Amino acid sequence: MRSYKFRIYPSKNQEKEMLHHLWVAKNLWNELLAHCKSFYAYFQKFPSKSALQIMSKNSGLFSQTSQEIAHRVEKAIWRFVMMKKQGNKAGFPRFKPFEKMKSLHYPQYGNGFFLDKTLEASPFGKIQIVRHREIKGRIKTLSIKREASGKWFACISADAPLIIKFSNNQPKVGIDLGLETFATLSNGEKVQNPRHIKKYEKRLAFLQRKRSRKTKGSRNRKKANEIAARQYLKLKNTRLDFLHKLSHNLVNSYSLICLEDLACQEMAENRFGKQINDAGWGRFATMIQYKAESAGAEVIFVNPENTSKTCCICGNLQDMPLNERAYNCKSCGNSLDRDINAALNILTRATAGMAGSNASGDETIIPSLKEEAHAFTRG
Repeated sequence: MRSYKFRIYPSKNQEKEMLHHLWVAKNLWNELLAHCKSFYAYFQKFPSKSALQIMSKNSGLFSQTSQEIAHRVEKAIWRFVMMKKQGNKAGFPRFKPFEKMKSLHYPQYGNGFFLDKTLEASPFGKIQIVRHREIKGRIKTLSIKREASGKWFACISADAPLIIKFSNNQPKVGIDLGLETFATLSNGEKVQNPRHIKKYEKRLAFLQRKRSRKTKGSRNRKKANEIAARQYLKLKNTRLDFLHKLSHNLVNSYSLICLEDLACQEMAENRFGKQINDAGWGRFATMIQYKAESAGAEVIFVNPENTSKTCCICGNLQDMPLNERAYNCKSCGNSLDRDINAALNILTRATAGMAGSNASGDETIIPSLKEEAHAFTRG
């Protein structure tokens, strides 16, 4: 399944009607959720999906759109139940304000929506759409989405046949992700961290202060919210543009890409959360994964433990505080940039695993990589 996101431009009358449908969808969600709560209070069980579907009839929405809301309510409740059974922390689904109901879903192409030069969706009629790229495969579903910035988008999923390329015959590379430098490659190349938030934080702080002075619930507050949301959208698009271009270049330049299996969310919660979230390590790894399928590249994730503390030549393990930017091995005398040293260790672990010698975390140095590390040392 592939997903495509296109900008749409509804007319004023269409936008008014679409906002009304979002309002009806919000009310339907809240009514179904309230029914589920009261049903459980009386019978100690939740209503079935079919019962919720019957309740969603004649809501004023397109029939399949209202059914999909019933399915989402049922799915959210059972996800809560399953997480509780597994002992995980979970909260029961909440009632939605209008601002949280952002999309209308059409689950079947040809029944409720049709795409040609314009997007035709029931009951809004033909909506102007900017198809900036070709849709490959059979169109399956549509979601009409309104962003906080006030912009409207059509999110279309298509069922395309998976085309897997053979190897692109490019070299192998290990990549160490960081904050000082966004990415350091095992061949010595470095990609600087663009620090997107730093470019926009003064403007965002000004807009947020301006918004906080507006009366809650007023039109001025709503306008200030949309202006701030547009600035956040610009920040988001800038970050995605950087990550898309970098991941595209990597999957077309290397046949094997080795990365650390980082727990980005846990790391962000412990330290440097703002900088880690701004860098977008998790999104970057996901992009490389799905782009590698069609580029003839392979992606391997390795255990990140001690990649910066291990010598890439002799395997010696020593402490490396964050302020030390060079790895000076006390055993073999190897002196190397700490990020390049880590990238070489990542490549070593991944390629050793392919050879069958890394099943238990063995960190044997492959001769070719050892020569490469010596070359960096001599350089």
